[in-house]
Amino acid sequence: MNRIFFFLVSFLLPFFAMQAHERVDCPSANCVFGQTPPRRVLFIGDSITDGGWGNSGGSSASSDKRNHGDLNHIFGHGYMEMCAAHFLSCYPQRDYQFFNRGISGNTLYDLQKRWETDALQLKPDVISILVGTNDIHEFLNDNSDGPFDFERWEQTYRSLLDEIKGQNPDIRIILGTPFVAKAGWVGKAENFEQRKRMVNQLADIVRNIASDYHAILVPYDQLFNSLQDQAPRDNYWIWDGIHPTTAGHRRMADLWINNTGNLFVK
Repeated sequence: MNRIFFFLVSFLLPFFAMQAHERVDCPSANCVFGQTPPRRVLFIGDSITDGGWGNSGGSSASSDKRNHGDLNHIFGHGYMEMCAAHFLSCYPQRDYQFFNRGISGNTLYDLQKRWETDALQLKPDVISILVGTNDIHEFLNDNSDGPFDFERWEQTYRSLLDEIKGQNPDIRIILGTPFVAKAGWVGKAENFEQRKRMVNQLADIVRNIASDYHAILVPYDQLFNSLQDQAPRDNYWIWDGIHPTTAGHRRMADLWINNTGNLFVK
């Protein structure tokens, strides 16, 4: 009798544990987005999105120079991978396709140069954009005499959205706000307060654009402002002032999933 009991426990316990785990991480849900959920989901931006996808080794290699066959590294290692892993693992029957087109060091104008190949040609149903911190970083490093052209930056951003909406009027747009934290070498720099003000101004522009284009806003700046207030140390969430740690990426992914989940499930 005892043998039978222990056999049943050892056989069924993993099953129940698996079911409980699925209920926590992958809640059952019905499709929305009409009768067909979005199939092709594109993340595009700079190094925060890049995460070394396609075996880039942390370089700024273009998309065509990266390894698209190694599925172990196809999404890189960061919030984008965590977002893709969530939906791909929870809803395999829906066969979502995720694409990472973040490239380290990119500014908005770099995105503009590769918009045709890395955005339009992929024909996404959903596009998630996070860009801006490198625009400010380059401006500060160049020691430019004139002011940063925020108006041109905004017009360029809007023109990219106009292009992709012209291709697919039903595309769903997700815009992440750029952010910076008083941590690492960035936080110690003399120009940190100036950097912070300028990044905040870009974040406000992104908010306005999101409102005008009926896009989903993912307020990463607010997230990290809140997290930094409760950090055990300055570099816990963002290690150098710009790039999140693994813990920071996880919080980014959670925010993205919570803000965008209705695009995928009900």
